[in-house]
Amino acid sequence: MADKKTGKAAASAASKTLRDGRTSQDSKSAAGSALAQVQQGRSTSDAAAKAASDVLQSRDTGKTSKKAAGSALSQKK
Repeated sequence: MADKKTGKAAASAASKTLRDGRTSQDSKSAAGSALAQVQQGRSTSDAAAKAASDVLQSRDTGKTSKKAAGSALSQKK
């Protein structure tokens, strides 16, 4: 199976998430993980995967943050 990497749309969402001052720490952790994986060969850490899971389950989190979190979580080995 080929290593996954963050696509353009998810990287853009992650960048927006990191720049938004209203974003939670979990969202920023997941977004940072997604951006770190723009190059192949990296995977999501346990802590970032937990943060991404929390973001995806939150009702208060916006679509942009959830897109970045989904990308990070999909790259968990």
